[in-house]
Amino acid sequence: MLTLEEAKRINATKVSDPHLILHAKNVSYAMGAMAEHFGEDKEHWEAVGYLHDYDYEKYPEEHLQHTEKELLAEGVSEEDVRAILSHGYGIVNDVEPVTDMEKSLFTVDELTGIIQAYAIMRPTGINGLKTSSFMKKYKDLRFAAKCNREVIEKGCRMLGMEVRDVAEICIQGMAPHAEELGLMGSEG
Repeated sequence: MLTLEEAKRINATKVSDPHLILHAKNVSYAMGAMAEHFGEDKEHWEAVGYLHDYDYEKYPEEHLQHTEKELLAEGVSEEDVRAILSHGYGIVNDVEPVTDMEKSLFTVDELTGIIQAYAIMRPTGINGLKTSSFMKKYKDLRFAAKCNREVIEKGCRMLGMEVRDVAEICIQGMAPHAEELGLMGSEG
């Protein structure tokens, strides 16, 4: 089973951009919270979340086309590689998310971007961030406009969950790591 330590080691062989590393951490912590929600292994889901954009820095125009062979060679399981590939479903490939892990990764990849954007602009950062407040920003399509809400909503439908519920889980997963994620706010 992929560990977080191993995921970080593998990711470091391809990813050096600070923004992509921060994104990997955001997704990782959100995935850990989703694992807890589903009663699954938190560290394993965090590891998959951390590694999900393994090839993006080097191959942004060919995202996920340089992932499968490379990660299998690193000893990552077929199951975990498939989960990573599935976050590109309908965007860059046809690997449909079917497990709760795959559906969660597909959903939180974009959702964490909106959570991060909103937390950064708040004086208290992610601390005390209420889901109802977040949802007002989420509904403003001009806010964090590059984050694909259609993908988020499609993922939530796959999970059988509401956006607000998945957002609350992600916020709870990210909040304990506010300092590491740069989400303490100006008052933090």
